[in-house]
Amino acid sequence: MITLKQLHYALAVEKTLHFKKAADACNVSQSALSTAINELEKQLGLSVFERNNKKVLVTSKGQLILDKAKRVKLEVDQLMQTSQLDKTAFSTPMSIGVIPTIGPYLLPKVLPEVRKQYPDFKLRIHEDQSHVLVDMVRNGELDAAILALPYPIDGLMNFDFWQEDFYWVSHKDGCPSQLQEITTEELAVEKLMLLKDGHCLKEHALAACSLKSQEQNTDFNAASLYTLIQMVAGKLGTTIVPHMALDQLLHNESELRAVHLNEPGPHRTIALIIRPNYVRTGELTLLKDIFKTELSKNVVHA
Repeated sequence: MITLKQLHYALAVEKTLHFKKAADACNVSQSALSTAINELEKQLGLSVFERNNKKVLVTSKGQLILDKAKRVKLEVDQLMQTSQLDKTAFSTPMSIGVIPTIGPYLLPKVLPEVRKQYPDFKLRIHEDQSHVLVDMVRNGELDAAILALPYPIDGLMNFDFWQEDFYWVSHKDGCPSQLQEITTEELAVEKLMLLKDGHCLKEHALAACSLKSQEQNTDFNAASLYTLIQMVAGKLGTTIVPHMALDQLLHNESELRAVHLNEPGPHRTIALIIRPNYVRTGELTLLKDIFKTELSKNVVHA
């Protein structure tokens, strides 16, 4: 009979495409993992993987098996979570993904209160880009993820908990001291520096400014807001920053000024995304409420 352990091992190999790495991830010997997968393939009567000394590939029929295995694993995980529903909130671990343009600015503001209210709660944080987190939530690798919307999350649900606008950040030498609001038409677009492709903040900033990607400064390819701020401090250009991040990014940058982007908003919505049949929605609602309350207290005005 096919076992859950065999499916678990097979999914690990699919993820790593490497038997040794998969065995390490599963905390078993490579021989034990190989034996289990060989037995799985024998029971199925087909090869799930094509392997040689150099690489591992998933066969076409094997991919169909693995796709079904993911659904089986998800149902088993939900079965276990359902058994915990009548226990104390957050008595079991939870894994939540977060994107890089939210995590460093949201988590320090909200996690102290989460820890205060639920000191025994084991929360695992996984930081990655939006498309990776969406797939991980769909596949059951994460309980939920924190994203900036709009973003395509077909088949998933979202719990919105924060909306915010963007701010234009410039060196004070290029920004009149009396300026409090700025529109896209007033920006020197050729000096505007944004994150590299793949970060949804870039797409949201372009949308808020009604710009196309090629219209902004493409001489720089920054992967973090902190790097962009250092570029602005060096008078290399200007950038766009979400309200949530202003206090941390500008804390030690007295030479910089932040001016509200006067374009129709909110410019982005922050939300928890989950699977429609996720069984711990009550606990995520508690988290969402804590996040909203703490952000309301801790997000400073520019």
